[in-house]
Amino acid sequence: MSPLTIVAFVLIAFVLIASFLSFNRFVSQHQLIENAWSNIDTELRRRYDLIPNLVSTVQGYASHEREALTGVIEARAKALANHGSATEQAASENVLVGGLRNLFAVSESYPDLKASTHFLDLQRQLVMTEDRIQANRRIYNGNVRSYNRRVESIPSNLIALFGRYERAEYFEVDEALRSDDIVSVGFDVSAN
Repeated sequence: MSPLTIVAFVLIAFVLIASFLSFNRFVSQHQLIENAWSNIDTELRRRYDLIPNLVSTVQGYASHEREALTGVIEARAKALANHGSATEQAASENVLVGGLRNLFAVSESYPDLKASTHFLDLQRQLVMTEDRIQANRRIYNGNVRSYNRRVESIPSNLIALFGRYERAEYFEVDEALRSDDIVSVGFDVSAN
């Protein structure tokens, strides 16, 4: 064999190995994105499970606030039924978050509700769930960013085209409640 033939074989072997490695990395990154989405979905379902208890607790104290309660229930049903893309899911989640914010704004008008240990416990659970949703969202979006960078970069974009790997969508959703939104009930014993 001539030296030119050997160089050609080495070059072809290098390109093939690099292509296989790049394709396998796309597979791995795609799995990371799916895993991160699964973690978000788990926390969203936890939020969905908390909402009926929260609504019934608020309803016990503020039964005439039917519009706010119905809005949250309807938004929850739509978000629960949505199994679309991350962008579609984020749209329904943002409607739900708006309903939850409205529900918490209504609760501000009811001191007995704000002092209810059951309401405060549900509020704390929702805050913890929101924190986990945001943490998992950051992981998911970080994986999407790395994956999309490879989909658009040369030469890996050729492998993405060949493997039919397309850009993934980011998941952007507002927080329904933060820890500094929790109402603290305290009694001033130094007064008098």
